[in-house]
Amino acid sequence: MQSSVLSGKTYFIRTFGCQMNMHDSERVSGLLDSCGCLEVAEPAEADIVIFMTCCVREAADTRLYGQCSSCKSLPAPPGGKRVIAVGGCIAQRDGAGLLTNLDNVDVIFGTASIAHVAELLEQAFVEGGHHIRCEEKDSGAATDMPWHRAENYRAWVPIMTGCNNFCSYCIVPYVRGREKSRSFEEIVDEVTGLVRIGVREITLLGQNVNSYGRDLFGAPRFAELLRAVGDTGIERIFFTSSHPKDLLPETIDAMAEVPAVMPQLHLAVQSGSSRILKLMNRRYTREHYLALIDQVRERIPDIALSTDIIVGFPGETEEDFEQTLSLAEQVGYAHAFTFIYSKRAGTPAATIEDPTPRDVILERFNRLVKVIEDGAYAYNQHDLHTVVPMLVEGTSKKDATRLLGKSPKNQTVHAPIPEGYTVDELIGKIVDVDVDRARTWYLSGTVVGSPR
Repeated sequence: MQSSVLSGKTYFIRTFGCQMNMHDSERVSGLLDSCGCLEVAEPAEADIVIFMTCCVREAADTRLYGQCSSCKSLPAPPGGKRVIAVGGCIAQRDGAGLLTNLDNVDVIFGTASIAHVAELLEQAFVEGGHHIRCEEKDSGAATDMPWHRAENYRAWVPIMTGCNNFCSYCIVPYVRGREKSRSFEEIVDEVTGLVRIGVREITLLGQNVNSYGRDLFGAPRFAELLRAVGDTGIERIFFTSSHPKDLLPETIDAMAEVPAVMPQLHLAVQSGSSRILKLMNRRYTREHYLALIDQVRERIPDIALSTDIIVGFPGETEEDFEQTLSLAEQVGYAHAFTFIYSKRAGTPAATIEDPTPRDVILERFNRLVKVIEDGAYAYNQHDLHTVVPMLVEGTSKKDATRLLGKSPKNQTVHAPIPEGYTVDELIGKIVDVDVDRARTWYLSGTVVGSPR
């Protein structure tokens, strides 16, 4: 799809937030490529600057305002006119209201409108002014868009959009809409096509993948989807996000029985206190969550578990927080994303008054981080003096002579580039690493055998 208006124009995309946003950025990039645009490495080189935004935490708004405003001081672009666009969740939430704080924005497009980015940009170049599209219902056209993947060996595969859970602190259902599953056959066909062109690893994406298919079939079919995707020949399957209330026994069985499903599970707990979980509208208890962990580990004993935890939810007491600490100690996570609660206007939790002093919340947060770090260090010791297959992604940011990649359990792995190879020859290959060091956030060792 060539566009005479956009053809030859340069573009830069900056992405904030979750994997779904990253995939949306790949779709936008692919669309612009098909219009004859050229991707560049810096905003200063771009005729089109696009910010793909997240609004889960307040810091995301601040980053957007800062980086978008900084575009005012950029030198003139190659084509003589620069168009600034904001997409993603903040765009969906605020729409034209963004212009109150960002008067240099020309295009605003919501989460359900990314298929219309090219026409909005064309209008901005030809007509000037502001062009806004933030429809609430996703037409599904985005999944048919061309896409520009960051890596040839790995891909994001969305299986559904939206969320029906309405956790009391979360803005996502308001900006991503209700759950809408993609066709079962369409997903399997997409993965089959990716395998044909050499993709080795996929991540299945959804706000709650465990409920995949409920809107289409009346009941979740995620376990069945895992098995079907595993039959395509893909080598590595990850998935996110996974809600505990919908993690069914048949899904755990599929994880254990499909060789391509990697032994890693991100299961967000958010709090270890049943009282706080009820206030969060998470619809499970501490006991239910821990029982799930036991079920998973019974089927996949060495699985790497990761999670999300919020500290400082309104009304959280020291006793509630101690429950979170003890749960984290009991589970022994391989990794965790820990956050201080961020009030989001429009959510039920935003109306709850909380007298807890900020320094108390920070002190609790630091205590939790220490427990998580201790658990991650202990978990990684399981792989010390073993051979771990690493999918090579590139080199370490700190040392260009050392490979960087991921294990089947999504651990970061480092190893010196083996003699006789360049890093470019190894990106996208799997190498075996004899692990001689296991630290909190990485494994390292020496490559043994030949790449494959």
